[in-house]
Amino acid sequence: MLKTPPDLSHIRHWIFDLDNTLYRADVEFFSQIDNKITDYVSRYLALQPMKARELQKEYLAEYGTSLSGLMAVHNMDPAEFLDYVHDVDLTALEPDPALRAAIENLPGKKWIFTNGSRGHAKNIATHLNLFDLFDGHFGIDDVDYIPKPKRSPFIKFCDFFEIDPKKAIFFEDSVRNLEVPKHMGMTTVLVSSDADWSHEPEDVRPAGQTTKAKWVDYTTNDLPGWLAENTNLSRQEAGLETK
Repeated sequence: MLKTPPDLSHIRHWIFDLDNTLYRADVEFFSQIDNKITDYVSRYLALQPMKARELQKEYLAEYGTSLSGLMAVHNMDPAEFLDYVHDVDLTALEPDPALRAAIENLPGKKWIFTNGSRGHAKNIATHLNLFDLFDGHFGIDDVDYIPKPKRSPFIKFCDFFEIDPKKAIFFEDSVRNLEVPKHMGMTTVLVSSDADWSHEPEDVRPAGQTTKAKWVDYTTNDLPGWLAENTNLSRQEAGLETK
């Protein structure tokens, strides 16, 4: 029995998370940022690395990001933290021509909405040869450092870019970050991978193949393929098959 393709004819806004979404989670890039967060927490609070790691993940689970926990509990200035943790080697990330073709073909406006900084979004998306395709990008520094999955950053994001949630689709690797946009009326797509995230707290780890939630409309482990197949772009045009 053939699966009925999703009806996306009403979609005017295509919103993408950044890390582990616009590049595959299994490329082992984000671990650099993760390890630098541990190092920063260790130095900032004068903790042993193992204890710093535990606190980092505790804040991630409770506050949405480790940064938010550090700000709330320790009154930390976020600027130095963001500059430090996002200063990483990009060589593990390779531009994906198929993803570029698929995003370029999307009808409507395209946005990046990340819990990272605006500068990080521009840096990574530029390296991936995608940044010029987007109509705008929003980082945690645009929402008073209040992260997804809280509701207020989604409201601010939609208000700033004049987005009607009922005409928007959101792509994200964190299942809990899709609950609010679904309740706002967005179509939601969970981007999964085969990466082993068992070391992360269960409710904050990026999606795996078996991750499910009632607020997730669709799940894919092949973002360029999903976009191409559901927006009438041939697999050859998207670079998913050779002629």
